Amino acid sequence: MYSQKKSTNLGQLHEGFNAKKRLNVFSAHADRLLKSIQRAGAEACYGRKDWPLIEHIDAWMLSAETATFMKWGGLGMVASELPENFNKTFEHLHHKISLVTPIYEGNTGKKTARFENNLYTGSEKNSLNLERLKQIKVLFADSLGSLKEYSVGVYKGRFNDVDYIFLQNKRFFSINPSQNNPSTQDGCYVLNENGVNEVERFAFFSKAIYTLIIECLEGRIRGLKTPNIILANDWHSGAMGGLIKYLTPMKENAGLVSKEAQSKLSNIPLIHIAHHLGYQGWDYQNTARILNGLYEDFALDVFKNAKAVKNSNPRTSNTLIVYDCYNQAASNFHLADRVITVSKNYMEEVSKELGFGLDFRDILKIRKNHRTFFGIVNGYDKKLISPNKQKIEHINSYFEGFDFKVYDEDHIQNKTHNKKECLRLLSKIAQDPNFKKKVIPLLEIDAFWDLSDFISKASKIPFMCATSRLVEQKGYDIASEAILQVVEKIKNIKGEYPVIVMGGAGDEVQYQLLKKFRKTLENLNHKAAERIYIFRGYNDEFAYALQLAADFYLMPSRFEPCGLTQMEAMAKGALPVATSTGGLVDTIENGVDGFRTDVFFAGNVKVYGSNTKAQKLKNNVNAYADTLYKALGCFYHRPETIKAMKINAMKKDFGWNVSEGSVYKYYKLFKMGTL
Repeated sequence: MYSQKKSTNLGQLHEGFNAKKRLNVFSAHADRLLKSIQRAGAEACYGRKDWPLIEHIDAWMLSAETATFMKWGGLGMVASELPENFNKTFEHLHHKISLVTPIYEGNTGKKTARFENNLYTGSEKNSLNLERLKQIKVLFADSLGSLKEYSVGVYKGRFNDVDYIFLQNKRFFSINPSQNNPSTQDGCYVLNENGVNEVERFAFFSKAIYTLIIECLEGRIRGLKTPNIILANDWHSGAMGGLIKYLTPMKENAGLVSKEAQSKLSNIPLIHIAHHLGYQGWDYQNTARILNGLYEDFALDVFKNAKAVKNSNPRTSNTLIVYDCYNQAASNFHLADRVITVSKNYMEEVSKELGFGLDFRDILKIRKNHRTFFGIVNGYDKKLISPNKQKIEHINSYFEGFDFKVYDEDHIQNKTHNKKECLRLLSKIAQDPNFKKKVIPLLEIDAFWDLSDFISKASKIPFMCATSRLVEQKGYDIASEAILQVVEKIKNIKGEYPVIVMGGAGDEVQYQLLKKFRKTLENLNHKAAERIYIFRGYNDEFAYALQLAADFYLMPSRFEPCGLTQMEAMAKGALPVATSTGGLVDTIENGVDGFRTDVFFAGNVKVYGSNTKAQKLKNNVNAYADTLYKALGCFYHRPETIKAMKINAMKKDFGWNVSEGSVYKYYKLFKMGTL
């Protein structure tokens, strides 16, 4: 049964406190302890604390997702690949990153994970025998808001040169969905059978990690060394800042944590990696319950003194909520010793424009100016994304009767051969419903055409594709409107109409927009429209075949913090045609290994490019149409330039541990606190 030593000033937040809209009241008369809490945000953002001397890096990376055991997006790729490559690069110097992640159990229909007899099999089909270290007790709020001690199993294992620390709790980490789970939520983001949503799940995840670190510091757990750096991978572990800098001194003052442990924990640097700022972990309804679960009987005093660094946004004056709503990213944005985002250009965008930085724009601007906010481009292991024999043999076997060939930057002629094979594949899908049902059964297609008659002149036909998710972010509507403009201009440059394949898993609304675009084009220009292929769904073999064939990869993104798809395309010699946003600016050299827009707008505001170009082009559709037209003109009239660009793109290596790669930047940051 839970019991808390009483101090003179304890209290929890009452349910619905955030509905009163009178939240920005801080303790005017505060003792030394409360004043230290009030100053913590400013000290972190301004970088007033000295960076500790770290001889041997022993970092914990905290991540809800990993590409190894539970992947839903790019942050899962980073969680697996950064530690793997960092450890391979620096193990001879006795530096390492370990990975802390939940043991998920259940079946969402798309993702399945199980844990039986100490064998964990994650949703990505990798299995690992785990060693049980200890059962710890984690204090958190139950469904009724009462504080309760939950048992969390602590396990460890090793996979691909990385030590994994797994946390198990069936209530919070079950992925069996509730009947009320929204259709858009899957994987580790489901509303589960116990009524636990993603925000509560990962608030508990943060609290469990915090409790584990205290156990290590107090010497109550064997076989696990306390980290000397904490690397929080996005909002999922965003509560760590407040737990370390608010809860620990409160508990030490109440005699619940030793002074030695509190001192050591305060000296461990906390680094927060922000991926896409649109995802922050909001939960209005459970604001009080989550804060009470995190801060226990100290929640009221913590909340009243959680003062943000002074900024112009009145919604972010408290470090634990945004206006009246619990926001899990808020704590680390204010309190982490350093904040990293996944490209240098995205760092510029989020610290400059409200459309990108949202409520934290001003705070990130303060951080950038005081050198506590940096951009490090995500890496990508080149051997995983370059055309490789094993993958291409699998594709030929999968599609039966096709002969896609291996190629590289020194033997790029096979790229044209693969274009012919892909035109054959598209034509067979169009001709034979049974073949379509066999090879891409889950893909919904819109009027595929037989292009067999055009295969002989494939080298003269531009091939473009886009296989990203069907969501507004990816800008399929921007591409569609731009293509309508460009098709009319192609007559002027006397080129073959391009073959364009667009689609992916995602939103029905976006799919209907693509179908409407194709219908519009058919009414305007039937010959151009019969080369447009629209689909919904995802098939790895189909997407891979398209990139093997493509001359160009369309990336009209509204935002792209880093982007991995352009790296995959470039590795296969498909030149990205992209908007100049986020990591696309950092990874695509315009006119050298891809094409980027001369300007980029967030709403009506120019974010990138010259004022002269902005006045001429006016919006992202026009800017993208202009770039698309340039790319096609180059294809039609300067084929040697296109060939050279493809070679440049394929030579490019975004690997984590290449010379001056991202692991070296993380190493410098870990050692010095700066880049």
